[in-house]
Amino acid sequence: MMDCTDRHCRYFHRQLSRRARLYTEMITTGALLHGDVRRHLDFDPAEHPLALQLGGSDPADLARCAKLGEGWGYTEINLNCGCPSERVARGSFGACLMAEPALVAECVRAMRDAVRVPVTVKHRIGLDRTEAYGFVRDFVGAVHDAGCAAFLVHARNAWLKGLSPKENREVPPLRYAYVHRLRAEFPSATFVLNGGLRSLAQAQAELEHVDGVMLGRAAYQDPYLLAGVDARIFNDIAPAPSRAEVVARMGRYLERMAVNEIPPRAVTGHMLGLYHGQPNARLWRRHLSDPAFLARHGTATLCAAEAVFAAG
Repeated sequence: MMDCTDRHCRYFHRQLSRRARLYTEMITTGALLHGDVRRHLDFDPAEHPLALQLGGSDPADLARCAKLGEGWGYTEINLNCGCPSERVARGSFGACLMAEPALVAECVRAMRDAVRVPVTVKHRIGLDRTEAYGFVRDFVGAVHDAGCAAFLVHARNAWLKGLSPKENREVPPLRYAYVHRLRAEFPSATFVLNGGLRSLAQAQAELEHVDGVMLGRAAYQDPYLLAGVDARIFNDIAPAPSRAEVVARMGRYLERMAVNEIPPRAVTGHMLGLYHGQPNARLWRRHLSDPAFLARHGTATLCAAEAVFAAG
């Protein structure tokens, strides 16, 4: 998720689930080819399994960036064909690429020729008012023929005009049945359902119809949701960490990041929802959002916030 799932967010989420696959925010080919590669691609080994999501539409540039990602240690390269932002559309990538399945297929072939790790595609089920199932079926068919074996499907249309990115996550109706049909029609491919999933019970129910599920905003707003993933989805018998244990681990992470002059707020900003739904959750959020509190406690911010939270 743009401006959300950076390396600090992913490290935090990894403390909650050992098994869930994590994805970077979308990184454009231009940012990688003409910017600070280390800043965009660096991650902690603990984040694995980890996928790099790319934004772009030039096959050669995407191939070069996929090669960079593989060399950096990512275990999957994902092409974003689902972001509905007008800014992204002006760059000719994101959801607008669904109107050009032949180009997406060419991009996938170029990336697959460049790397050995899996190349996957994230997309919507339609564009604007085009709601016929045949549109997404034909898109998936073309990209599957190019060698893409896994599709992450946000089960809403992308409205490229008239809706903000936030509204695009809420207004177009969900059509899970389209994703179910895709899985039936392309049995050799893997389909991961995204969009509107708010609980592990709902996610688990959908796994009767698809190969995987993706949690986005729900996991960011209520991150402790991820603490139940290993047991409920992967049948892992290891106990889930408590919130306090996660806070202690992240406190040690803050100390490590301070060596690289990473400010505490770059980490704590992703942790505001850790106590979502718990008594005094507002107190926790208020202290982690308070610049004076962060400045006063520095790398001890989380420990101090936990103490205030526990005292009520």
